[in-house]
Amino acid sequence: GITLLLFVGAMGKSAQIPLFTWLPDAMAGPTPVSALIHAATMVTAGIYMITRSNILFSHSEITQTVIAIIGISTALLAATIAIKQNDIKKVLAYSTVSQLGLMFLALGMGAYTVAVFHVITHAFFKACLFLGSGSVIHALHGEQDMRKMGGLRKVMPITFWTMLISTLAIAGIFPFAGFWSKDEILMVAFEYNKALWIVGSIASIMTAFYMFRLM
Repeated sequence: GITLLLFVGAMGKSAQIPLFTWLPDAMAGPTPVSALIHAATMVTAGIYMITRSNILFSHSEITQTVIAIIGISTALLAATIAIKQNDIKKVLAYSTVSQLGLMFLALGMGAYTVAVFHVITHAFFKACLFLGSGSVIHALHGEQDMRKMGGLRKVMPITFWTMLISTLAIAGIFPFAGFWSKDEILMVAFEYNKALWIVGSIASIMTAFYMFRLM
């Protein structure tokens, strides 16, 4: 019982279904703030809390099942929303929600180490992506609509390369960090429950799709 209530707190903090809408709205803030707070530090607090109290959670199979299901549902839903977004920061915001869902999937399966590993790798590549998007927005004098962008590689080579590296990382391309952490989550899911593995793989493929759409 108490673990479910703790998880509700984690859902709000870490933007899971149905409490995820505040995160994209919070993207109105400055980009460095988004990079630190909304990608790396604050939103992963719910995952940290569950990992720290894993003794309680390991005793409750019901809670763990709920965590896994909500995590995978969030990962899939946020990925589908990200594909249709046109605001560069909104895409990254829903991408963050999607990755947090994968972390909760790992927690729900009892793979606490794997979840924290993904927290760490995600913090690096997502912060890099947000700072890159800030660089683009600044260069375009505040324009955030991706439909009005294009051909920036020639004029912003450094931003292009840093964003390409972090895009490859979040898409799970070998040998970047995201490949290792996502692979671990999907491997645990494969052994735990094939249905979770299939949905998780679909969400991850969608990640690659909307990130290269952004690129």
